[in-house]
Amino acid sequence: MALKVARRGRIPAFIVMDMLREANERAAAGENIVHLEIGQPGTGAPRGVIEAAKAALDVDRLAYTDAFGLPELRQKIARHYRQKYGRNVPVERIVLTTGSSAAFVLGFIASFDAGDRVALAEPGYPCYKNILQALDIEPVGLPAGPAERFQPTVALLEAAGPLDGLILASPSNPTGTMVETAVFAEIVDYCRRHGIRLVSDEIYHGITYERPGDTALAFTDDALVINSFSKYFAMTGWRLGWMVVPEDLLRATECLCQNLYISPPTLSQRAAIAAFECTAELDGNVARYARNRALLLDGLPKLGLDRLAPSDGAFYIYADVRHVTNDSHDFCRRMLAEAGVATAPGIDFDPARGAAFVRFSFAGNTEDVAIALGRLHDWLR
Repeated sequence: MALKVARRGRIPAFIVMDMLREANERAAAGENIVHLEIGQPGTGAPRGVIEAAKAALDVDRLAYTDAFGLPELRQKIARHYRQKYGRNVPVERIVLTTGSSAAFVLGFIASFDAGDRVALAEPGYPCYKNILQALDIEPVGLPAGPAERFQPTVALLEAAGPLDGLILASPSNPTGTMVETAVFAEIVDYCRRHGIRLVSDEIYHGITYERPGDTALAFTDDALVINSFSKYFAMTGWRLGWMVVPEDLLRATECLCQNLYISPPTLSQRAAIAAFECTAELDGNVARYARNRALLLDGLPKLGLDRLAPSDGAFYIYADVRHVTNDSHDFCRRMLAEAGVATAPGIDFDPARGAAFVRFSFAGNTEDVAIALGRLHDWLR
C-alpha cells in the first residue's frame, strides 16, 4: 500500500532554480554559460562581514541566540531605520530570521489562517504564492500590467473581493518596478479601512536608481515589514533576514520562532553586525548594477526587445517577448542551449500571462552582460 504524500507539498517548482540547475549542468560539461537567470549579487559578502565572521569563529561559542536574534544586531537594524528612513522602530519589534524566506513563513502563519485570502500582484515572486498554498491560505492574484506599473492598486484590490492580506513588494521581483509614494499611501489607507494585513517585502531596498524606496513604516505601524541581508548586503548564502513585526503579532511570532527555527544562524548574525559599516563597498555594487542596467536598457531594444517594464530598482528587467514567442519557457531553454545565456521565463512569475515575458537579471559583472547582449544579437538574428 502506497504511503501518503501530503498535498501541502504539491506546489509548483520555482522554475528559475530549474533553469539554474540546467545552466550549471551545462557549465559542468564544459559549456560557457552567462548567468542572467538568478537574482543573486555577483559578489560575495563585503570584506568587513568576512572579517567579523573570522573573528567570531575564534572567540564565540556560536550557541543558540534568543529566538528573535542577537540584541546587538537588532539595535543596528533599529539605527538603520532611524538613519535611512527617519523612523524610530523599537528594538523589541525587530525579529531576525533564517533568510527572508523564513520570515515569509513566520509572517504568514502568524497573520493568516487556513482559508484566508491574501492578494499579491501578478507578475510577482512565485514563492509568495507557493508558501501560501502550502499553508492552505488562498493566494489571490492581482493582474497588474504596464498601466499599473505591474504593482497593486486600490482598483485592483477592490476588484479582488474580500481580502485578509496583501503582499506588496517595492521594488519588485521580477519587474523591478516601485510603487509611487501617493499610491503606497492610498493602498495603506485602503488596507486600514478594510482590515487587510499588509505584508511589505522590502528586500531590494538600497538597490534603486531614481529615488529611494518607501518603507511601509512611513505610513503605518500595522504592516509586517520583511527585509534581508541577501540583496543589498550581498549575503545570500548566509541565510539571514529580518522582520519588523506589529505589536499584535509579537508573541505569536516569538512562539513560532522558538518552535520552528529556535534561532537564526549565530555566525551569520555575528558577521552581519559589521554589514552596516560596509556601505561604501555595497554602494559600489549598486553602481555596478546601474551600469549593467544601462547596458541592457540600451542593448535590448536594439535586439527588438523594446517592451520593457520600468526598472526602478532591484536588478531585473522584465521584457515582453510576445512578438518573438508564445512560450517563454521553451524560449529560455533554447536561449540557454543555443546561445549559452541563462534567463528566467515569465511563467515563473505570472502563470496566466507569463508565457509572453522573460526576466533578465543583471546582478553579475558588467562584462558578462555585454557578452550576453552580443550572443543574443547573433541568436535572435
